[in-house]
Amino acid sequence: MHKLCWRCRRLWLCLCLTGSLMLGILSGSAVDGAAASIPLRGIVEGFYGQPWTQAVRLDMLQFCAGNGLNAYIYAPKDDPYHRAKWRQPYPAADCARLQELVRAAQAGGVHFIFAVSPGLDISYEGEAADRDRELLLAKLDSMYALGVRDFAIFFDDILAEAKDGKGAAQAQLVNRMEEQMRARHPGEQLMFFTVPTEYYRQDMEQDGQPKAYTRAFARHLAADVVVLYTGEGVALGNLTAEQLQAADNLYSRQLGLWWNYPVNDYATTARALGPVEKMPAEPSLPAVFYNPMEQPQLSKLALATGAACAADPAAYEPEKAWREALKQQYGPLATAMGDVAQHMQHLQNSWARIGRDDAPEMKAELDEYLQLWRQQDSKKPESRQLLGRRLSDELQQLTTDCTALETGLPAETKAELLPQLQQLRRLARAASLAIAMSEQDSAAVRVAFAQAYSEVKAHDAEAEVSKLVLRTFVDESAIMMKR
Repeated sequence: MHKLCWRCRRLWLCLCLTGSLMLGILSGSAVDGAAASIPLRGIVEGFYGQPWTQAVRLDMLQFCAGNGLNAYIYAPKDDPYHRAKWRQPYPAADCARLQELVRAAQAGGVHFIFAVSPGLDISYEGEAADRDRELLLAKLDSMYALGVRDFAIFFDDILAEAKDGKGAAQAQLVNRMEEQMRARHPGEQLMFFTVPTEYYRQDMEQDGQPKAYTRAFARHLAADVVVLYTGEGVALGNLTAEQLQAADNLYSRQLGLWWNYPVNDYATTARALGPVEKMPAEPSLPAVFYNPMEQPQLSKLALATGAACAADPAAYEPEKAWREALKQQYGPLATAMGDVAQHMQHLQNSWARIGRDDAPEMKAELDEYLQLWRQQDSKKPESRQLLGRRLSDELQQLTTDCTALETGLPAETKAELLPQLQQLRRLARAASLAIAMSEQDSAAVRVAFAQAYSEVKAHDAEAEVSKLVLRTFVDESAIMMKR
């Protein structure tokens, strides 16, 4: 890692982030010696749920420094002083912990960005607005006293009535905080970030034109404030260069990316253990921040691939980066972890669809097997039997992998993954019995499958695993059993 003093690094990055022209010039330049890397690249602790402990945050800062991530946004949604009680100052004990984090970040060459989210109830007019601005400035200044030099003001996830007609007021609030902090601390190279309330492109525009809120926020926001958005949706993968450019056009500036992978706060029983998907190399990004899971140890797998992506988006190969991260983080358990993690890559619900497809090779085999099973009059029983044996071997290996991880994983990692390992083993058993049932339809096998399937369903609320692969196969097998 190229060594720069903290102030020099800060000055360089502030220059990088001042205006779209400078960003365009520097988009292909080096940061810490890596050609074409994204200038600011890091983690945003921005998930809902139990905030990380001090020990976890210190460990994550060390992880950032060791993996080429140079920024960390402190923005835990359920830290009351960050969001719900933003007006209140942090207690002395919390300030001491934050100061420890700032010093640890600086020692590792990592920007510690303090974020506050006042959008739930901040006032924009009258005496109440004057008081709120004073309180917000006092909150930022108290963080400056702890060593913070980079700040963020977020307006995400608030009610429509709290943002309608407020685009200009929100932007002007950010501008005012930046101006007053710079006036209070002349000579310091401070950086400011924000997240608007319309924070993904599909919510920013209508019929190809920016909505009134986005138009006002973009028009009034100071040019040197970095805007972060989440892509096409809240959590939609496979961001294209055309989509990124369309979002930049709405703001007439290069937007930074708050990438919601591997975060799982909307699917808390699932785990996101795949690689970050490939990002566009052009147009260039000024910043990218990956939102992790509440489970810190498991998050490191995706975060390591995100670091590789941000270091060189054009050359990034997700599978290669993922395999290297597995080897580095899991050593002799890398193969077993890779086999298991393939079934925990993709997150999907009515509004989210992100992460690689789960176990695509096994899914293709299972789909083919189901098709042959349905064609009971098929003239190719040997094909089904051969495929069934191969699948049975793979399912047995998956079971062995789960056992190896339960036995060999460090305690903290095992605790984060145990329900999923157990459910994956149940699914593998049910799938194996389904194959046996299709080959030799006996009463004993039917009873065993029905019991295994019941056990899978009994633990649905604890762990979501291989939803579109093994779980789909087992569900379809249960339907076949009723015929």
